[in-house]
Amino acid sequence: MGKLVIRARAVLTMDASWRYLEPGYVLVDGDRIEDVGEGPGPSGFEVVDLGRRLVMPGLVNAHTHTPMVLLRGLAEGYSLLTLEGWFNGVRLWEKAMLPEMLDAAVEVSCCEMIRTGTTTFADQYFWMDHVVPAARKSGLRAVLAYGIVELGEDEARRKALEEAEAFLDGLRGDPLLTAWLGPHAFFVDNTMAAVKAELALADRYGAGLHFHFSTSGEEDRCCLEAFGRRAVDQMRLAGILDRPCLAAHALTVPAEDLPTLAEAEGFAAVAVASAGMRAGAGVAPVRAMRDLGVRTAIGSDNVVANNSYDLFGEMGVLGKAASLREGKPSALSAREIVSMATVEGARALRLGDVAGSLERGKGADLVALDLDDIGWAPDGGLDPYTALVYSVGGLSTRDSMVAGRWLMRDGRLLSLDYPSARARLADGLAELKRRKSEA
Repeated sequence: MGKLVIRARAVLTMDASWRYLEPGYVLVDGDRIEDVGEGPGPSGFEVVDLGRRLVMPGLVNAHTHTPMVLLRGLAEGYSLLTLEGWFNGVRLWEKAMLPEMLDAAVEVSCCEMIRTGTTTFADQYFWMDHVVPAARKSGLRAVLAYGIVELGEDEARRKALEEAEAFLDGLRGDPLLTAWLGPHAFFVDNTMAAVKAELALADRYGAGLHFHFSTSGEEDRCCLEAFGRRAVDQMRLAGILDRPCLAAHALTVPAEDLPTLAEAEGFAAVAVASAGMRAGAGVAPVRAMRDLGVRTAIGSDNVVANNSYDLFGEMGVLGKAASLREGKPSALSAREIVSMATVEGARALRLGDVAGSLERGKGADLVALDLDDIGWAPDGGLDPYTALVYSVGGLSTRDSMVAGRWLMRDGRLLSLDYPSARARLADGLAELKRRKSEA
């Protein structure tokens, strides 16, 4: 395959200089970007002229659970950010699940992410042997974490660790999929015995940790009772903060613990504003975290809690929620929010060398949005960051590419068959409801 010049009315690079090129081009060589610049680009290569579209890095969804689209709509009225709400609203359904139900669910989730502008995602779930094939088929870039819930049960811990190790071993060397570990919530449903085993396993494979954190204050209560200290101090002493960490939610972390998290080079808090608001649990102190140097990213959470994979919509919710929390307009600037959903998200996933911005040598991961869609007018009015966060949505995405492969062109999905996956998902849901009713 030869080099490809992608031309567009505008190119938003998200590089260190915040370049916005009108018009612009991206020169793709295989799975990498060779050049990004202003104007029509070099001649002598195949050209794809996208016309009045904005080309930008694909978004990075730093926290989700793709199989859980199977449960969308089944946990209304529960707060999934407490142990009790999660157990009654989700875990009881999961106990009736069959592994083969996950294939279609992951495909549907990937279709929704591609359609709305996400090119990289961080997932956390069990039965990864059914998640991996669907994720690989989608063509998306992903960091997949094997979910571990042991609730103090020795046999559950042994089985989960055994399956997690097989998963970590099986994904070594994959060009697009990276394997991490996903303890569901340290100290709440993963005991210290599990923590020690998980850290040892992560170290053997050089894996990061993707977990739920500070969703309701339960970790702090557990740690104060068991160890006489708050959760962040216990995480530091246990060595958790010495590893790459994706910490989803971070709603109730005490302000005095934020400097410790800022000092942890691998720690990143993932803001999922819609899920926190729908649960009535609040909004993460993202402004305070960023001011102190805590690394931040954006995720959708599962679509049981949030109901949508549209990360453009999630950016807008975060911006409004942050302003409401802080009591002032633009508490988080639009440019900061777009950065969290692109380059900062990629760094949080340890993919900063291949994703998150359009730069020479990085992976050819990009999306194109229709500048003639509603929300962009008036021409010459909104700056691109404000438009992306507050004016347009993910359905403005018309084209998507990952590692030089088109996953969507002109709104048509190319890597997955959405109608087929949706029909299989409906069959799986009917079977799930039957099994739960008979349990």
